Parts: sequence; C-alpha cells; structure tokens
Amino acid sequence: MSSVHNTPNFDGWRALILHRPHQNVDALFAQCARIGIAAEQAWPDFPRDRSAEEFNVLLIDADMGHDEQFPWRQGEAPLPMIALIGSEAPGRIAWTIAQGADAQLLKPIGSAGLYSALMVASHSFVRRRALDRDVAALKDRLARRQELAEATALLMLRKNCGASEAYQHLRLTAMSRSCSIEDVAAAIVQEFENHGLKNADHGR
Repeated sequence: MSSVHNTPNFDGWRALILHRPHQNVDALFAQCARIGIAAEQAWPDFPRDRSAEEFNVLLIDADMGHDEQFPWRQGEAPLPMIALIGSEAPGRIAWTIAQGADAQLLKPIGSAGLYSALMVASHSFVRRRALDRDVAALKDRLARRQELAEATALLMLRKNCGASEAYQHLRLTAMSRSCSIEDVAAAIVQEFENHGLKNADHGR
C-alpha cells in the first residue's frame, strides 16, 4: 500500500521572532531565508501596531517569555507558535505548555531544524483549531439542550400539561415557523426572562 503526502511549502510565509537580539535570532533569519520565509524580530512584546493576521507563524523565547507579551489570552494564540527552548526548568516548560506552543526548537539554534518545526507547528495548529471548534459546538449543543429542557418545563407550567404535550407544542411551533425546536425553546426562555425582568422593574 502506498500513500501520497503533500510536501509543505512555506515559501511566502511571514514569521515573527519574539526574541531579544541574539545569535539564535541570526540563525533563524538565515534558515527562514533559505525556506523562503520573510522574518521579523521584535522584543519584548508582540508589536502593538501589528496584527497576528499579518504573520503565518510566531517563534517565541520560552526562556524569557511572559503572558503580557501577547495581545491574546494564554493558550489562545491565533497562529502557529514555535517555542525556542534553552532552559529545561520546570516552570519554563510549564509556561510554554500553557501558552499552547505547537512545536519547539531547541537552543542553540543551528543551521537546521526550523523546517521540521514548521511542519509540526502548522499541522498541530490546524488540529488545535479544529478541536476548539468541536468543543465550542459541543458547548453550544449542551446549552441548547438546557434551553429545551427549560422551555419544556415552562410550557408544562403554563399549559398545565405533561412533558410529551409540551414537547409536541414545541415541535408544531417549530414546524409552523420553519425553524428548529431549539430556536423555539430559546425564544420561549428569553420571553420568560424578559417578562421576569419587566415584573421586577414594576415591583421597584
């Protein structure tokens, strides 16, 4: 059995190296040039006048990095991230993991290693974003199920009926409105909450 693997092509990518001026940065610039990547260096923070969308990959100094360097929350980097690691201190490794680094490159940086790190980082980032979308979708489904249960209970109280009749009312309403049962349930819960707020305002 044979399989075909696409060879990644990073030609035309833009990289930001978040690291103080150093020989390691010079080595990364040289590797980037050979691969066809346009690299920039910044320190100590991610440039406040730049957007993450301008870059395809971020390389960070894991030895001196800190949360305040980034304009996003910890672990939510919007682009592939490669950690440049020189220290194996547990605290530094823990910080790197918490940032959600997609790959690592050990210091001192030589004349090779960046290409493989880019391959790992780009694929890991795609998987990470897909997982984030799946988790968000699951959270949304759970929230909508909760609304469905709440709407059913509200209808049971309002119509003095059982759960089956209340659910049937939701289903028929959804059919008449050409929308999902979850949408109808959300509207009923919202209507109840708004009604409760109005009553609370009148009672003041």
